[in-house]
Amino acid sequence: MIADRVRLARRKAGYSLRDLSIAMDNKVTAQAIGKYERGESIPSSGVLLALSKALGVSLSYLMDTQGIELSGVEFRTKANTSARDRAQVETEVLEWIERYLQIERVLELDSAHWKCPIAPPRKLSNPDDAEKLAEEVREKWDLGRDPIPNMTELLEEKGLKVLTVPLAERVSGFTCLVKRPEEQADLPVIVVNDRFPLERRRLTLAHELAHRLIDTDSLSDKEEEKAANVFAGAFLMPRDHLRNEVGRHRNALGYKELIYLKRIYRVSGAALLVRLRQLEVIGESTLVYAFQSIARGWRTKEPNELELPEERGQRERARRFERLCYRALAEGLISLSKAAELLRLPVADVETGLKGP
Repeated sequence: MIADRVRLARRKAGYSLRDLSIAMDNKVTAQAIGKYERGESIPSSGVLLALSKALGVSLSYLMDTQGIELSGVEFRTKANTSARDRAQVETEVLEWIERYLQIERVLELDSAHWKCPIAPPRKLSNPDDAEKLAEEVREKWDLGRDPIPNMTELLEEKGLKVLTVPLAERVSGFTCLVKRPEEQADLPVIVVNDRFPLERRRLTLAHELAHRLIDTDSLSDKEEEKAANVFAGAFLMPRDHLRNEVGRHRNALGYKELIYLKRIYRVSGAALLVRLRQLEVIGESTLVYAFQSIARGWRTKEPNELELPEERGQRERARRFERLCYRALAEGLISLSKAAELLRLPVADVETGLKGP
């Protein structure tokens, strides 16, 4: 509904009703905007345009032409998120998924082609059962026992909608469902914060995948989070492969060896150490000593990041939506201006993307 979209976009912008009225050059009063948000009145086309400009959202977003909404939004955060943080993220996702569905409709693609490898979601008796679940998913997807080179590409290939965008620093990512009208299937979406290092983004993707596969009623919230962490570690660092690399039992680890290992599995150094402890390759005393010595500070600052600071967020990005836009443009199914609108890029940049430099 227009009412919900206006309210969400206003919260994203951090405006009060009065602030929004001023941002619109007092085209309408704060009271009138309140009526729009409560569904007591419908804005005219001119007011919708003014709202769109003031709030920094598209007109199609405000008009809610596809009738979609988010459900089951579960933020993974370092601290409580503010209402503005949540509104900003939800607005971003709704705008993006609407554009995504537009291009899939143009290309006559099935938007709901996500084939869950575990159906129904698995009931776990304890968090450690997630180890076996990760092995089962790898087997179902024929991933073998080798490290996964690109988590984003893998999940997109399997039909999940993945969005990599800059989010509030407190938010690492979340999973949700996009509900559509007329009994169309819900679409699972995973969102990750590209302000974080690639190592952390990969773990977040695996963590959020786990939340799509675990029966939420089988564990407490705390246990489910632990199970998702176990799943992520097992999925990205398969037990047999890791033991072959480091041995079945170690009394000590060197800095260079750890850096090489984290680059093999493309995970954070801290996650690697925790995984080694989980598999009992190292004992608790070795883990504690590592975090007090060679791995000191690794929980907050990633050593030898896979991306340079200036590259942050550029590797393993979600590319499918962009690829589909250029496919439709090349086939003449959409215009250059429409492609630019969908991609949110200048027309000249899109034309270069089509024809080459």
